[in-house]
Amino acid sequence: MVAKIQDALNQQGKSLKGAKVLILGVAYKKDVDDARESPALAIMELLQKKGAELLYHDPFIPELPAFRKYHFKLKSSPLTEKLLRRADAAVVVTDHTQIDYRWVVKHTPLVIDTRNATQGIKGFGKKIIKA
Repeated sequence: MVAKIQDALNQQGKSLKGAKVLILGVAYKKDVDDARESPALAIMELLQKKGAELLYHDPFIPELPAFRKYHFKLKSSPLTEKLLRRADAAVVVTDHTQIDYRWVVKHTPLVIDTRNATQGIKGFGKKIIKA
C-alpha cells in the first residue's frame, strides 16, 4: 500500500518524504469507533518512517489513543476544503458512509482509494488511484 501511495505521488512529481498525506478513516471497519487492529495504523507508521507528514480525518475517532504498538499523538482534522487542498494526497483506508467522496476528490490533488469508495465518480482522470 505504501509503495502504491509513493508511486502515485511520484507520478504527480512529488516525493513521499515531506508530503502531506491525509488518511481518511482510521477505524478498523466502516462506521465504527474502534481503531484497534486497523490497517490504517500500520500504513501510517510506514508512511511516517518514510518521512510523510500525517493528517487524518475520522468522524468516529476524534483522537488516536496510544496503542500497544503505535503512538501517533494525532487528532482528527475537520474535513474542510482548506484541509483537502493542503494535502498532497488523501488515502481512503476506511470508507465511512458520512464522507462525501465526490467532494473529497473534487478538492484534493490526489486520492488513493483502498476501499472502492470512489466507484462511479467520473471526470477526474488520473486524480483517483485504485489500490
